[in-house]
Amino acid sequence: MKRTSLYETHLSLGARVVDFAGWEMPLQYPTGINQEHLAVRSDAGIFDVSHMGEIRILGERATGFLRYATLNDPAKLRPGRGQYSMLPNNQGGLVDDLYVYCEAENEYLIICNAANIGPVVGQLKDLARAFDCHVVNESDSWALIALQGPGAALIASRVSSDPIVDLKKNRFLNTEISACPVKLARTGYTGEDGFEVLCHPTDAPIVWNVFTDAGALPCGLGARDTLRLEAGFPLFGQEFDATTNPLCSDYAWVVKDKDFYGREHIWGKPCQQKLVGLKMSQRGVARHGYRVFAQEQEIGKVSSGTISPLTREGIALAWIDAEFAVIGQSVAVEIRGQHIPATVVKPPFHL
Repeated sequence: MKRTSLYETHLSLGARVVDFAGWEMPLQYPTGINQEHLAVRSDAGIFDVSHMGEIRILGERATGFLRYATLNDPAKLRPGRGQYSMLPNNQGGLVDDLYVYCEAENEYLIICNAANIGPVVGQLKDLARAFDCHVVNESDSWALIALQGPGAALIASRVSSDPIVDLKKNRFLNTEISACPVKLARTGYTGEDGFEVLCHPTDAPIVWNVFTDAGALPCGLGARDTLRLEAGFPLFGQEFDATTNPLCSDYAWVVKDKDFYGREHIWGKPCQQKLVGLKMSQRGVARHGYRVFAQEQEIGKVSSGTISPLTREGIALAWIDAEFAVIGQSVAVEIRGQHIPATVVKPPFHL
């Protein structure tokens, strides 16, 4: 089991620690998942996501390499900007979804999911040989803290040594917080405004305490999951996996019409199923793997589901047969042997 440099901080705050992708991570604090969730929707919360992977790409052909290796187009990025992207396999599915930051011309920093660091680094290194690029796994050199919520900008502006009010979404800058060098990006995974802050692991407790002293509420992975689901964001291993064609989801916009690894297995393939949002018409939690029905026939399965802490409604993401993936379509989720009615909706669920 691995631990982030904030592990002792989490214990001191009374966090309930669980195994997540081989890491001992805080699921929730004594405040509870619902209160942590609502704090992010109304003010500001802070998350330790230092378990995620950081991979640097260097070389004279780094941009061309990433244009081929990923689905989005990093050539559109200028230094100081980032983009959501995905790493395809050669079977019409995905290795992981990513965030790609352009640090300088032909130099990029990639953030990937903790459970996929090995596969992501492995595939990037294999593909980089043809482009004479360097792929460096820097995951042990970084801590990552997420400050999220409508109050995040005010908190960040109070503690940063540089003005961040004009920092636009998907952009980042190098600055300092309490004399600690940080990379502060206006990105996140909650559906709210906010920042992801990269720093040296030994500096993470200092940066964390600065944010919490300024008013950010510590939040665990439980709230992170309900927030991303309420926002309609996919989670690799739930919504996306090695067999998922992203063109069959609301994230088809990531797949740019260019030459990319495995293109022939993704581009132009008919969608047998599509990823949709579901809103339950009666109380019930549509959990991962629960079957979805329409007209008494099984049409798919739930990938993620919960009770929205904000609206108190049952919400879910599900892969269902394409012919039923129509906004307003009536369906049913099988919960404990009963078919609970639901409606196909377009996420996000909290707006």
